Amino acid sequence: MKRSEINLRIKELEKLAQENGFALPPFCHWTPEEWQSKGSEYDEIRDNMLGWDITDYGLGDWEKVGFALITLRNGNPKDPRYPKTYAEKLLMLKEGQHSPMHYHWSKSEDIINRGGGTIIIHVYNCDENDDLDRVHDFPVNSDGRTYMVPAGTGVELTPGESITLWPKQYHDFDVKPGTGDVLLGEVSMCNDDANDNRFHQPIGRFPAIEEDEAPYRLLCFEYPRV
Repeated sequence: MKRSEINLRIKELEKLAQENGFALPPFCHWTPEEWQSKGSEYDEIRDNMLGWDITDYGLGDWEKVGFALITLRNGNPKDPRYPKTYAEKLLMLKEGQHSPMHYHWSKSEDIINRGGGTIIIHVYNCDENDDLDRVHDFPVNSDGRTYMVPAGTGVELTPGESITLWPKQYHDFDVKPGTGDVLLGEVSMCNDDANDNRFHQPIGRFPAIEEDEAPYRLLCFEYPRV
């Protein structure tokens, strides 16, 4: 991705969060220059990849396949300095944009529609070959309700609604046409994007960056070490 596009998408997510009354933590507003002065007291941000995350999954067409995210909090079960057992994210999916089918080996998560349009999450269980189980019905958990759905059901969430996604439960994300961009929340077990994503089709997770302008904000893997 070009740095100019990453900058644009960060500003769009900032605007969508503001429009929906979601205040971001201070570290989301730090400039690259301000990061140079941040000492080891902020290593939790560095080590657990808190902050901005803009991805096109290595496919080079963010407006069709991509996501804009912020990791707001996160623990690390491999590091005793960070004993939190949970994580939280804020995400933006634009109308007309798709986030690909995947599951997590370890993480369970609640996906919450925080505002904007209607999100559609297609869900499948995983079969014995790590593929989509296209045959069997299975239970869905949503806002205190458990009900059965056929494989591949598109669960629609309007603002305020949520769904629980379990380990090895395939899911993707789309926006219902005509409803507008969606602000999502994610409340989950600890997040490990480097090791806990299994995409149905082999794709990347973090973008290669073409530096065509200065960064507006640093991404979660770009922070300077102390």
